[in-house]
Amino acid sequence: GGEALVVCSDKSMGIGITIWSIHSGDQILHIPTCAASPNGLLCLRNQFLVASLINRHGSLGGGAIFIWPLNKPQSPIRSYTMEAIGPLSCTKDGVYIAGGAPSGNACIWEVASGKLLKTWHAHHKLLKCMVFSADDSLLITGSDDGMICVWSMVSLLDMEESGSSHSLLHYSSEHRFSITGLLTAPGSSSSIFISSSLDGTCKVWDLVSGKLIQTQVYPVAITAIVLHPLEQLLLAGSIDGRIFVNVLNIGLVEDPFLVAEDKPVVLKGHNGSITALTFSRSGLISTSEDRIVCLWDVVTRVIVKKFNHQKGALTNLVVIPQSSVLPVSNNKRASNQYRVSSLDKYPQPANTSNGLITLLPSCSSLKEDQTSIYNQRTNSLEQQIFDLEQRQTPAAMQMKVETSIDNRIWATQMTKHVMEMNKHLQSRLLDLMQCQLLWPRPTDIDSLTAEKKKKKLKIGSPPLQEQEQSES
Repeated sequence: GGEALVVCSDKSMGIGITIWSIHSGDQILHIPTCAASPNGLLCLRNQFLVASLINRHGSLGGGAIFIWPLNKPQSPIRSYTMEAIGPLSCTKDGVYIAGGAPSGNACIWEVASGKLLKTWHAHHKLLKCMVFSADDSLLITGSDDGMICVWSMVSLLDMEESGSSHSLLHYSSEHRFSITGLLTAPGSSSSIFISSSLDGTCKVWDLVSGKLIQTQVYPVAITAIVLHPLEQLLLAGSIDGRIFVNVLNIGLVEDPFLVAEDKPVVLKGHNGSITALTFSRSGLISTSEDRIVCLWDVVTRVIVKKFNHQKGALTNLVVIPQSSVLPVSNNKRASNQYRVSSLDKYPQPANTSNGLITLLPSCSSLKEDQTSIYNQRTNSLEQQIFDLEQRQTPAAMQMKVETSIDNRIWATQMTKHVMEMNKHLQSRLLDLMQCQLLWPRPTDIDSLTAEKKKKKLKIGSPPLQEQEQSES
């Protein structure tokens, strides 16, 4: 099937989101009331559009993230955040969404439940860009002061880890001005990422070590970047409307301060600063403050098609399959169901109803309490599933899956708790054994006590009494 282009502006809420057919240039859909932040529009598994709404008052008054189902016309799922969210990123499987705030704070939500899993102070200045690594194991963030940080997702999602110091793998302050783009190379085997900045450079980094591999210098500030999906080409949009095309010689270089000297190919067609770049199967797509969207043939350097957006300058471009916008039948929707919930504003406290008991008076009471709670939950869920199956609804299968996941989590938590109890008992047993080995035997205690009494009597007798005894 064909592809569709999703565009959005940050100028006015009235402009909304427009979806065009790339092949015909016709408008397919318009979603009103949306103004997304730069780097604040994404598509979840080709089924949902997510946008962080622009907040003119900075982080004051909180922010909002809206989620629209593409193939089912309905009002969006509205989520209201503690502070305004700018850039957004999601994992490839659509399980997690990350967002960055003007304060430098970053957040991670679980999409299915909407839980706010982590909030931490990632940067000193406002966050401009964020992207997940190809295998979703790392989160890369860039801020307005040129700082880049690489975070471990395993550490960030560890609920027992309260701080974020252990989550930070490495950071860099090589860029002198604001970060305008972050890219990871496609393919899980690739271990590089690329950054662009208003300082007029693009830098290639080693993702594992955090070392700088290569620097590409441009004559003007770079405002947006994109990688060619098939060839090793880096395309960098500039503040004066030019788009530079460079061949990326990806590979570890001995000299990290190597500056690429290759003269780039230049695409000219815009009259304003480039605001967003993306690729479709038809070619490169660019947009600028001149309100024009261009479809390029990179090889011939010509504009194949133009889309005129008179409502305002665009800040976000997303390419999706055109079939995502078409309505689907209920059966197909149920079989291809992807759960999305409203995102929490605050971190939720630990839910004690899942069977986790923190204070354990004794093993017997633990077993009784856990068994009663587990039986209550299981009975009620089984009754609900049975009722749904009687009505032959597809929700029964979903509930079965969720129940099995809950049971697995409960069992994992119980196993962990029992292991901690065993460790505690083992340490107590070792202490008792050491005490038995170090303490003296009863016969030794009697002899030691007798000697102590003699010494005490000898020390305690006054000198006058001793003199009288000797005279007598």
